[in-house]
Order: sequence, then structure tokens, then C-alpha cells
Amino acid sequence: MRLNSQLIAPFLGFAVLLGGCNKAPATDSSSNTPHYDLSPQSNARYLTDFAAKPGTKKTDDGLEYRVLKAGTGKAPQSGADMVTVRYRGALINGKVFDQTQPGKTATFPAGALIPGWIEALSLMKEGDHWEIVLPSWLGYGPQGAGSDIPADQTLVFDMTLEKVTPAQ
Repeated sequence: MRLNSQLIAPFLGFAVLLGGCNKAPATDSSSNTPHYDLSPQSNARYLTDFAAKPGTKKTDDGLEYRVLKAGTGKAPQSGADMVTVRYRGALINGKVFDQTQPGKTATFPAGALIPGWIEALSLMKEGDHWEIVLPSWLGYGPQGAGSDIPADQTLVFDMTLEKVTPAQ
């Protein structure tokens, strides 16, 4: 049986249109990993997808993290403690907006950072290596941060807490 292309064409167009509804994120054919744009829908989907990964933990206010390597050292005791870290920060589309240089660390007061970092560091111990996902309200929120971080973006960090120096 042959199909008449003039009769089937409108149905194919409708099927293609329907096929785009509620679909999963596009995947990168070379790695078969989802691709996320910076839309509100992609940000929400990224949080849901990350939460579903094995070993992911989520705090009451939305911080999501996975322990990649557990440390055994000290934990920050106050916001005045200095923390020395290695990190890489990216948007959900993979664009890196900040990172420590290879072989280098950065030192900050534990309580003088974005809310998600303050919370994550309060849960970490020296030697911990975590993957951290911050919903926008734990990052830079509706104001964003300059041209590198648009408004209302989920932030993804790979972070190792190298050292805690107690406040003086």
C-alpha cells in the first residue's frame, strides 16, 4: 500500500509539532549528555535532573550536592573562619564563569560569600570534594553578577575544601 504524500504531509507536520512538546533536554551526540540553555525551564529541569542522580543530597532551602570524596579534617566553626578552596563555577550550559587556577587555591572568610557557598562550607570538612548545585536564590538571584552570570541562574560548582583556618 502506497501513502499519498499530499494526504500524509499535514499529519507529519502535526506529529513533528507534537513531538516537540514536553521533550527531554537535547543531548550532545558526542557524549550523550543533556544540553541545557539558560531559560527558566532549563534551570528548573537541571535542578530536578541533578537531584535524581545517585548520592545527591538536598537541604531544606534547596542546596543540592554530591560528595565526590569525603574529607576527614576540620569544619568551619564560624563565618569568620578562613577557608581555602579549589573550585570551578559554571552555568548549567557549561560556561565556566570563575575558577581557581590549576595548582592554586583561593582563601575567603567562610561567612562573606554567596548564601549557597556559606551553607555548603558549613557542611564540609577539610578534604571534602563536592559537586554543588545552587538554585538562583542561593546564588546571585534576580540581579545576576555582571555579564558572566545572568539573572536567575542555577550555578554548578566543583569544590574542594583544602583548609580551614580558625578566626583569630
